[in-house]
Amino acid sequence: MKALHVIAFVLVIIGGLNWGLFALGYPLVSWLLGGWPMVEKTVYILVGLSAIYLAVAHKGDCKMCSMEKMA
Repeated sequence: MKALHVIAFVLVIIGGLNWGLFALGYPLVSWLLGGWPMVEKTVYILVGLSAIYLAVAHKGDCKMCSMEKMA
């Protein structure tokens, strides 16, 4: 389960950086994968699924949030 969490976290970071750069006029994922639209779409789908997974599983995986349970 830790591997899934790490993969999801990395994908969400990539997605966040992409949106930040996109706002500045630099669509990172499109630049890197623009020649492969199906791969680009797959990356966006994986980033979205990762965000959903992290939103649902965050409480159980986050050390800071689990510390609140102990206090």
